[in-house]
Amino acid sequence: MKKSVVYTKTGDKGSTSLIGGTRVPKHHIRLEAYGTVDELNSYLGLIRSYDVAKDVVDSIVAAQNELFTIGAYLATDSSVSDLRDRIKCDESKIEFLEGEMDRIENQLPPLTSFILPGGHPAVAHCHVARTICRRAERRVLEMAETYEVNNWVVRYLNRLSDFLFVLSRHLSNYFAVDEIPWQSEL
Repeated sequence: MKKSVVYTKTGDKGSTSLIGGTRVPKHHIRLEAYGTVDELNSYLGLIRSYDVAKDVVDSIVAAQNELFTIGAYLATDSSVSDLRDRIKCDESKIEFLEGEMDRIENQLPPLTSFILPGGHPAVAHCHVARTICRRAERRVLEMAETYEVNNWVVRYLNRLSDFLFVLSRHLSNYFAVDEIPWQSEL
């Protein structure tokens, strides 16, 4: 079996290839979009590394798989490759996140104020992941100003950030740490 080589040296001058072979600068909006999705995926792996319940792990793994699909979608130059046409934007993935949020929220006390990020490290990482998810959504929306992006991608990222907030509350409860309400001076 031939060993795959991680380094290609083709990006040493500040450009990289999209799926389909088109070369673009490493600061290209496509890379900003799918790179932020990749960063989010890594943070979800960090949350999963904590001792959390199997249903949480399963939900995170499902989201990570979907984020890889979204990354491939965003990284594909559709003028050269038909991969984007073959990627299924499945409404059931959004419905899954909504169902998980409903299930989790039914086990939590009502939210009466904004809460400060923090508590247990897994909770804090959920909040970091949530903010990265919001940034990914902004980058994808910026990309959509120039390149066609299926609205499903934006909707999925939007729902995932909501899920991560609910998950942070769930993990606060799971690890028995207090949620600290925002003390507004307004």
